[in-house]
Amino acid sequence: MTDRSHILRPVALLAGVAFLVLLPFLVRDQYQLHLAQLIGVYWILIAGLNLVVGYSGQLSVGHVGLLAVGAYAFAILTGRYDVSPVLALGASGALGGLCGLVLGLPSLRLPGFYFAMVTLAFAVIINEQSVAQTELTGGGVGLPAQGFSAPFASPQGFYWLVLGISALVTWLTWNVAHKMWGRAIIAVRDSEVAARSVGISVYRAKLIVFVFSGVTAGIAGALFASLQTYITPDTFVFELGLFFFTCIIIGGRGSILGPFIGTVVLTALPEVVAPLAKLGNFFYGLLLLIVVLLIPEGFGRLLTQAMTRLKPQAAESKVVAPDPARLKAALGTRAGNG
Repeated sequence: MTDRSHILRPVALLAGVAFLVLLPFLVRDQYQLHLAQLIGVYWILIAGLNLVVGYSGQLSVGHVGLLAVGAYAFAILTGRYDVSPVLALGASGALGGLCGLVLGLPSLRLPGFYFAMVTLAFAVIINEQSVAQTELTGGGVGLPAQGFSAPFASPQGFYWLVLGISALVTWLTWNVAHKMWGRAIIAVRDSEVAARSVGISVYRAKLIVFVFSGVTAGIAGALFASLQTYITPDTFVFELGLFFFTCIIIGGRGSILGPFIGTVVLTALPEVVAPLAKLGNFFYGLLLLIVVLLIPEGFGRLLTQAMTRLKPQAAESKVVAPDPARLKAALGTRAGNG
């Protein structure tokens, strides 16, 4: 039974990878492919943010500001300075990580609620500056963003680029979460006092994870700008940052698969309820309410429990053998007391 489950897991993984790679040939129109690209771009940011929120327990609701930094950096470098899109992509990730470092150094010592307010303030500042710096960012009019050159110029090529980066980020976050670092940041999330007592540098662990999330947010911003082809300050509103946070809450903290499911569900939800577009926010709120009340640990935990129940368990048989010496001693003691 156990050998069978070990065989099925890699087969299911290979089937999932094959489906994602062949998805451009399976979708019916270009808009569905665009939606798949958008899910991949969002997941790159959310995968890094998941380490901050789901694993280390920091309440960051302002990652949309880091997304905007990466997007504007990509648009400015490629449009005004004729930098290669690939180099601009790397520079956007580096700038996102630098902003994460600058933001995290003074603020990660604050308690959770105050840290959340700092990240929110950062997002507001970035949005206001993108409007005020007209010569650099185009102000309220915005900036065009260039696409990637071949072999990523076509919609299919860009999808595979996003898929490759998403797979790399997922692999990195999985390794962080399941190695010693993962145990350290989970210990920080559960009890900072206990984490310090076993020699974990709480501040350092938080800072490294937050900087990593800044890098992934910067890369996601560059890909987002290229996907949208044009960016304005109105694109990077607070609701988008709240959307990223909600994906993790609905998916469930402390897992990789759960937030990915949350990203897919919440990104595709507007298409599912397209005939009721005016009630889009209602369905978002309803889904969040259902998860918080009925599945507080998120979809990821629910899926894990379902897989555990379906997984065949080897029957264990225990033989209970009598112990004559102990039985004789017990009877003798009882007779003596009588």
